[in-house]
Amino acid sequence: NGMNTMIYTRMMKVNLVKFAFRICIFLGVLGVYVFNKGLLVEMMTHRFFVELTVYGVSLLHVLWFVFMVMMIRHLFPKKVFTMALLKGEADTYVEEEGYSRMEMLEFVQNQNIKAWTVLLIWLLGNAVFALLYLLGFLDSADLLMLTVFYFLCDYICIMVFCPFQTYVMKNRCCVNCRIYDWGHFMMFTPMLFIKNFFSWSLFFTSVVVMIRWELHYAKHPERFWHGSNQTIQCANCKDKTCQIKKKVTRKIVG
Repeated sequence: NGMNTMIYTRMMKVNLVKFAFRICIFLGVLGVYVFNKGLLVEMMTHRFFVELTVYGVSLLHVLWFVFMVMMIRHLFPKKVFTMALLKGEADTYVEEEGYSRMEMLEFVQNQNIKAWTVLLIWLLGNAVFALLYLLGFLDSADLLMLTVFYFLCDYICIMVFCPFQTYVMKNRCCVNCRIYDWGHFMMFTPMLFIKNFFSWSLFFTSVVVMIRWELHYAKHPERFWHGSNQTIQCANCKDKTCQIKKKVTRKIVG
């Protein structure tokens, strides 16, 4: 049955490798968190550059490098990326002739309302962790573990199941997702609450990534709607990264 056959496109394979990498990162940090949490607390409270010069490269420096390279690459996207990210770029846009600008503007307005709903949900949810941290019930290691968990969840949302897509945004797939490049901002939200170079450099870089995306969306909304951009229509999709997610979503929502 063709409907049940998995099509392993180049992007599907790349994303599966990235997913496996994130699982390894998560399990590695989780192992340290469970068996030597004090080490994570110590690393998070030391000065980032002092620790580098005195103690050498630590787990924290490796994580920072991985996270920062990931975000910088999103600031300067190349053709090797998924169409979900590249749809905002001029050289990937193929106009759908005769599209209705009124329909596009209605789509934009609808998606904006849903996007701000997601943002509100996310900020309120993470405000709970912020309060627990400020009251002393959580420490910096807990927030680091939460960030690494979000790091993994980012690809769970891409590859397996995304509650925001299913219950709020209701978009077709990641390629058509209005908030696709919000992932880094969401990932590093817990880092806002910790006052040091490691945490704030990650959080504020993620804000820059998000602002870049929003500027593209505001200036060129026609690139983000399948009704005006042929490139992101299902018939022209070369990524096919939605295959697993569609099957899982059908089972969850019935």
